[in-house]
Amino acid sequence: MPSVRILAALAALALAVGQWFIWSYAPLEETMGLVQKIFYIHMPLAWWALASFFVVFCASIRHLMTRSAASDILAGSAAELGVLFSGLALISGSIWGRAAWNVWWTWDPRLTTTLIMWFVYAGYLVLRGAGLAGERRAMVCAVLGVVAFLDVPLVFYSARIWRSVHPAVLASQGGGMEPEMWHTVLVNLLAFGLLWLTLLVLRYGLGRAEERAQALLLQGREG
Repeated sequence: MPSVRILAALAALALAVGQWFIWSYAPLEETMGLVQKIFYIHMPLAWWALASFFVVFCASIRHLMTRSAASDILAGSAAELGVLFSGLALISGSIWGRAAWNVWWTWDPRLTTTLIMWFVYAGYLVLRGAGLAGERRAMVCAVLGVVAFLDVPLVFYSARIWRSVHPAVLASQGGGMEPEMWHTVLVNLLAFGLLWLTLLVLRYGLGRAEERAQALLLQGREG
């Protein structure tokens, strides 16, 4: 697909520009030094993971209303990206936490709710791979896709509810962030957004192709 190739090329270019902003444009943070630059990768991963789960939520509602196979495929595609991006966010956050807190993991509210969210959506993917009948599986997954989204706002607001000391929370409040740092955040949010959109389009297209292949296989068996 030419449009996907163009989107992928734009994503690759944006990611390269984002790396230049991280390593050449953004100044060093005074307290954490070089390791703080993980923030410019960690934050976009976390934000686009949440965007993925919002897509799962919307697509699941649409499937419950219309029984659309396309909505089910979109929900599954977005869930895979969400689990991938949130998993990478947890890993990058652990590296950052090692420098900020001197431990790889702590039961901070933001970290705990994010880990719970990851397990919930990982379970959603396991359910999609279970041996249920097609429409029944789609309906059960759609219900779970709606219910699972309840944890997403909790992840977002957990830092305010339980007074998290998560470094990203302090950064989002403007603590120690120079204008160049915010420019770098925005550039990388855009770059990872293009990467996310490219992967979503590719995975959705693959899902539709798998659906057509299964339909043809079923027709061949019946014939």
